[in-house]
Amino acid sequence: MSPVLTRRLDDKNANRRFLIICDHASNFVPPELAGLGLPKDDLQRHIAYDIGALTVAEAVAEKLNCPLVASQFSRLLIDPNRGLDDPTLVMKLSDGAIIPANRAVDPFQDRAAWQERIDAYYNPYNAAIEAAIMAAAAQQTVPIILSVHSFTPHWRGTARPWQAAVLWDKDDRLRNVMVDYMAQHGDICFGDNQPYSGHLKNDCLYRHGTQKGLPHALIELRQDEIGEETGQVRWAAHMVAVMRQAAQASGLDEIRHFGSVNDTPTE
Repeated sequence: MSPVLTRRLDDKNANRRFLIICDHASNFVPPELAGLGLPKDDLQRHIAYDIGALTVAEAVAEKLNCPLVASQFSRLLIDPNRGLDDPTLVMKLSDGAIIPANRAVDPFQDRAAWQERIDAYYNPYNAAIEAAIMAAAAQQTVPIILSVHSFTPHWRGTARPWQAAVLWDKDDRLRNVMVDYMAQHGDICFGDNQPYSGHLKNDCLYRHGTQKGLPHALIELRQDEIGEETGQVRWAAHMVAVMRQAAQASGLDEIRHFGSVNDTPTE
């Protein structure tokens, strides 16, 4: 099984103005790792993948006729939305679940196993995103990158009111389009995501969006909103409309380096 699902990556007729990515699309763990030592039920939970996110991402990319890059491995194997220097790159504990097979997988204990996961999963995923961006550059097109995720209805016992939320760093171009769009739909509870933000240095959008000056944002959709087909279709339609609106907005066809809130100030 390929570690990466791609659509229209090599299609000459693809619309390079948009790029859809899905970091946590799958809960796949190779058979030889025996489910990472977890009960089967844990691999169906949000700790293993973003429930419903891939279906939405695929529908958005299909409607926009644009490239899609999605992981085909569980985030518990290795998290492509983390930097290589992040201690949670290979999670050892997630939402109360200890991941037995990950206990020693880090640069200090079992570096070989750590590097093997990077080579087998992390690097191919990032390479596919890079290939999509380079294909857009070859057409002198600035791609708008949308990363599709999902989040749980409750966090540590507290209900999360947002049906959808956006994560962003200092580049607020796509985020502002989302806010304006959602404000036109009074039935949607939308805002900046909590407790997480888009300020994680070396995460996927930092690498492929912030550092390259490309407009980008991460959308989180609440899992009970996209658990069934009706909700998936509804939210895919909203995100298609957002992206089309973004393509017409001022400044989203430019490479602009906003930097990150985590950048070290220069003297």
